[in-house]
Amino acid sequence: LMAHVYSHLYGLHSTGLRYFTVYGPWGRPDMSPMLFAHAIVQGTPIQVFNHGDMQRDFTYIDDIVEGTLRVLDQPTRYAIYNIGNHQPVGLLDYIAALERALGKKAKLEMKPMQPGDVKSTYADTRALREAVGFAPSTPLEVGLARFAEWFRSYYGSARGT
Repeated sequence: LMAHVYSHLYGLHSTGLRYFTVYGPWGRPDMSPMLFAHAIVQGTPIQVFNHGDMQRDFTYIDDIVEGTLRVLDQPTRYAIYNIGNHQPVGLLDYIAALERALGKKAKLEMKPMQPGDVKSTYADTRALREAVGFAPSTPLEVGLARFAEWFRSYYGSARGT
């Protein structure tokens, strides 16, 4: 809201980007791809909240970069864009895809829903597509295979730490 007001009052260009569950090489160490990959490789349990009844809109980093660059190349006075894969994936399906990418089964520790968490996230990317002609589209299996390849090369296939 504040950005919109300043854009209106002072003519400042202001664009907000909302990224949805970003994953890929060099990802944040506190996010699920990294945490889950370490756990799978090490054979330690993954805490699965809401007993796996969760959905996230996983977005591969290359799609985030592409969307961001396109927005930068076409500035506008004021806009907010979602950059997400616009396709929520079940948490258990995500874990299964990561298992396939790493070639090892995960140990799952089912837990109740965490306070303050949400069951599902989803990016409506219509505004982004209309403004810059782009919507993320990397399939989860493809993105996780790339992530797993990087993970093994960076951490080694045995260590995973």
